[in-house]
Amino acid sequence: MMETLIRAAVEKGAATLHIKSGDVFRARIKADLVKLSEDPLTEEEVRGLAALILSEKVHAGIEEITDYDFAWEMKDVARFRVNVLKQRGRYMIVMRVIPWEVPGFAELHLPAVLADIAGQPDGLVLVSGATGQGKTTSQAAMIDWVNRNRMRHIITLEDPIEYWHDNIQSTVTQREIGLDTDSFRTGLRAALRQDPDVILIGEMRDLETYETAFEAAETGHLVISTMHSNTAVGAITHILSMFPDFKDALVRRRLADSLRAIVSQRLLSRLDGGRIPAVEVLVGTAAVRDAILQGEVQQTILRLMQEGDAYGMQTFDQHLTSLVTERVVGYEAAKQVATNPADFELQLQTLATGEPPPKDADFVSREYFPSDG
Repeated sequence: MMETLIRAAVEKGAATLHIKSGDVFRARIKADLVKLSEDPLTEEEVRGLAALILSEKVHAGIEEITDYDFAWEMKDVARFRVNVLKQRGRYMIVMRVIPWEVPGFAELHLPAVLADIAGQPDGLVLVSGATGQGKTTSQAAMIDWVNRNRMRHIITLEDPIEYWHDNIQSTVTQREIGLDTDSFRTGLRAALRQDPDVILIGEMRDLETYETAFEAAETGHLVISTMHSNTAVGAITHILSMFPDFKDALVRRRLADSLRAIVSQRLLSRLDGGRIPAVEVLVGTAAVRDAILQGEVQQTILRLMQEGDAYGMQTFDQHLTSLVTERVVGYEAAKQVATNPADFELQLQTLATGEPPPKDADFVSREYFPSDG
């Protein structure tokens, strides 16, 4: 029964499956968490599925598991990023569907400039955003672009491995933390001795990993990694805050020299169903490097992004404005994720006919913005 439900959910286009003791089987289809079974799942059913998919991953008894994250595959159905947890003493399983094929930039609705960013010969590229905002998928799309367009050695350090990359133009070495190497720190240090051209770090979690990532970027490697910062400016501030104050000037110099781009993203609901990313792009131009060196991060870099469309740069609120005026997302949904909601509303009003911004419910049917934008 469980296999049938999982298969049906994937066939219906589910992004995430929720399997919880005492509740019906649910799947997130487009933006909604939809019921796909009539009867609640028993504790024995959920525990049995947890034991089945954990058997190859965990040697300890299942009773010791309270939170565990890993990848799992159901043959001929899909791969999944799985989190097994306990709530009120009973098991729950959350499974995020991972497509067999790595989606491209256009399929993910990501800016075309990401191809230029992925094609950099060296330096540091960061993908930032909150948990669940698609950072891993965007990283995978970058790796796939390199794999299809360059002859390189790509090493990935992931926890766990989600997307599988075949060897196409490049050769891709994928290492899972805890299985193929002890930690991001250990794997990254070892990668420098393994003739890489591109190194993907699933997440930079400590000062030593940041230090080694700088070293790799400075010695001719392209380093791609993720951060949990919500904005590009926040990512820069976070990196600088990781280092002791006495290293501030040195860190700013190293970051300015090595930074190639920061891509931040937030997912929001489309008017026609599904989700789409709002994307902020910061490119490491000469002006951006100077701003980092001078410590003028907040206002200067924000202004450079706002004025940097020639380089493919944009702020969140600029992209949100485009998504609303093109009737891809609703005003209310966009305003909720805007960096500066008040400024975002004013920007829309300057483009409008003088009426108050419409609500999502009647947005499609009303001619609010000029058709030519």
